[in-house]
Amino acid sequence: MTTDAKSVLTRYFSAFNAGDKAGMLAELSDDIAHHVNEGQVRRGKALFSEFCDHMSRCYHETLTEIVVFANEDGTRASAEFVVNGKYLVTDSGLPEAHGQTYVLPAGSFMSLENGKITRVTTYYNLADWIRQVSQ
Repeated sequence: MTTDAKSVLTRYFSAFNAGDKAGMLAELSDDIAHHVNEGQVRRGKALFSEFCDHMSRCYHETLTEIVVFANEDGTRASAEFVVNGKYLVTDSGLPEAHGQTYVLPAGSFMSLENGKITRVTTYYNLADWIRQVSQ
């Protein structure tokens, strides 16, 4: 089962890097719980899709140095990675965007059931990101 969970996460992050929202959504359960960094929990694919659209409008990001981990029964998995991004459009409540670039370590923690991701929780250091785009 560990290999299956790792495969699911690998497909998910490959789709992210390809800008393939449909590919990301294909790896999620219909009732996905998306725990946004320093934000609210969004439930369901529709809200996850809206979040992806918002992120694509404001940011262009590629993940590198991705390392995927999974427990033995394949019900929990995580990934550590580096976010390489460009801030495109000012996001509400954040500094003004003018094409700043940033490099930020981050991690995602996931629960899986029946080969689908049921929870995504992503963490990064928001203060570090703000410092980088404010220079």
